[in-house]
Amino acid sequence: MAIYHFHAKMVSRAKGQSTVAAAAYRSASKLHEASTGITHDYTHKRGVEHTEILAPEDAPAWVFDRHALWNTVEAAETRKDAQVAREIEVGLPIELEDREQVALLRDFVKREFLARGMVADIGIHRDNPGNPPFPHPPHYPRSHPRRLWT
Repeated sequence: MAIYHFHAKMVSRAKGQSTVAAAAYRSASKLHEASTGITHDYTHKRGVEHTEILAPEDAPAWVFDRHALWNTVEAAETRKDAQVAREIEVGLPIELEDREQVALLRDFVKREFLARGMVADIGIHRDNPGNPPFPHPPHYPRSHPRRLWT
């Protein structure tokens, strides 16, 4: 039986958080943060089985580059207490095959976020084989993303 899990939180500069660091962690990748000069390297993180960036059809090509996307988001918000992104964590039903979970997640993100003009950087984490997978979707700009490219 599927277990319901939904958790939403802000990525906030006031708490010392960075969207570039969060995106590197969620995607198990290495990203350089232009504003601080810090490189966040999570390439050795295990359990991240699927990552991708989803965007509205009219989004420019650069939003699909994780480094460009999150550094642009950081640069667009100038306040020291800015809430630069939202993180939504949901549990996926373990009864579904991996490909079905990805399809379910994509459908949810398209319907709830892309349809509102937002960009989503999604990742499915399977850190513990005994627990249901928790995707970290969508990690997206808090400010309306169209202002980043219009």
